[in-house]
Amino acid sequence: MKPQHSLPALIAAAILSLNALAQGSAGTPSDALQARALSMADATESQVIVWRRHIHQNPELSFQETRTAAYVADALSRMQGIEIQTGIAKTGIKAVLRGGRPGPVVALRADMDALPVEERNELPFKSTAKGEWLGKEVPVAHVCGHDTHVAMLLGAAQVLSNMRADLPGTVVFLFQPAEEQGPGPVPSGAPAMVKAGVLDNPKVDVVMGQHINAGGPLGIGWRRGSMYASGDVFKISLTGQGGHGASPWTAKEPTVAAAEIVLALQNIVSHRIDPLDGPTVVTVGVLQSGNRVNILPDTAQIAGTVRSLSARNQKVAHENIRLKAEKIAEQYGLTAKVEIDTGYEVLVSDPGATQVVVKALEAAADAKAREVGPRMASEDFGSFGKERPVVYWNLSASPFADKPGAPNHSPEFVIDEKALRLGVRALVASTLAYMNERPNGESKL
Repeated sequence: MKPQHSLPALIAAAILSLNALAQGSAGTPSDALQARALSMADATESQVIVWRRHIHQNPELSFQETRTAAYVADALSRMQGIEIQTGIAKTGIKAVLRGGRPGPVVALRADMDALPVEERNELPFKSTAKGEWLGKEVPVAHVCGHDTHVAMLLGAAQVLSNMRADLPGTVVFLFQPAEEQGPGPVPSGAPAMVKAGVLDNPKVDVVMGQHINAGGPLGIGWRRGSMYASGDVFKISLTGQGGHGASPWTAKEPTVAAAEIVLALQNIVSHRIDPLDGPTVVTVGVLQSGNRVNILPDTAQIAGTVRSLSARNQKVAHENIRLKAEKIAEQYGLTAKVEIDTGYEVLVSDPGATQVVVKALEAAADAKAREVGPRMASEDFGSFGKERPVVYWNLSASPFADKPGAPNHSPEFVIDEKALRLGVRALVASTLAYMNERPNGESKL
């Protein structure tokens, strides 16, 4: 006679069998959770494309993203378990999803603003929008890919919301305004959001983000260490005494001094910067003085940018710009006013945190993920790195099979929408990898 089993015992045995099956196919419970998340990410593709095309067709400039923010908030409100805060740093959004299991707090960021550029392509959802920039009406377009960033983060929010009961931690979704604001007296969106306290309540352990480009075929490029350069603007105003071109000895005109300062600035990189500490660029883009050939002006203006992959070299460049401008001006009997606006910090992808998510990025990209070199372009995401470890990666999405597409900020910038699925997969896989590897916000290694 066969032994009799109770119904609860049979149910327990079935659950154990299912768990064993899942672990046998995926390796560990965390592997099974990631496999489930990637499958759910794939299922969001069509909706993510819809979100992206709407945002692309309705772009808004820095700190003007009111309709975009409303659209994002509405989409988030349809997802279970997400707490939404709007109006952060003027138009930003912070949304919090608390998982069903304890664990670290991972923040995911997407920037929302577009650029004052007229889009040139034949997309059916091409932008024809206008906006106001510097007191003028200008065309507006998402030619830097921020529309895709927002859509992919919404896709990740949808996936993580649907699996919140099994989520081993908390996710903070940051929809940031004004990444394109640029260095100046008004901070761009990332430092503004940090100042508004988005990394606290709950306290964020790591911030992750991604940037799309059309520089190559579908894939992910990650890096441990300095990834994007700082981006600063310097302005030098020289003041002297004007006069007649026929008698320059009666004046203290600044044109010769301005020319000498421009030449002196070129020596900063060659003689004052340690090249082993990180590439640095000092570029003069503006040199203006006078308006008639026989009138000696009394003022001159010099302006340019500093880019560096080293915070130390960035500081050295700033000090030398100020020193050279003031000392040369003094030799000519002029006064020099030097202004340096630090808008974009060096973006350093934390080596330890990056290593934790590398395998997840490889899984998300079907092994089309690799470590890449740094870029001299700037991204204000580095401001989050002053407060917390950050992880950042590039998402390649050329619309062509055999060549790169147009660069970011070009009127012809277009991406392959297949990258949207890849970006959602990268966000959710990296989130889960960090949560599983660092359950208390600290490495288990």
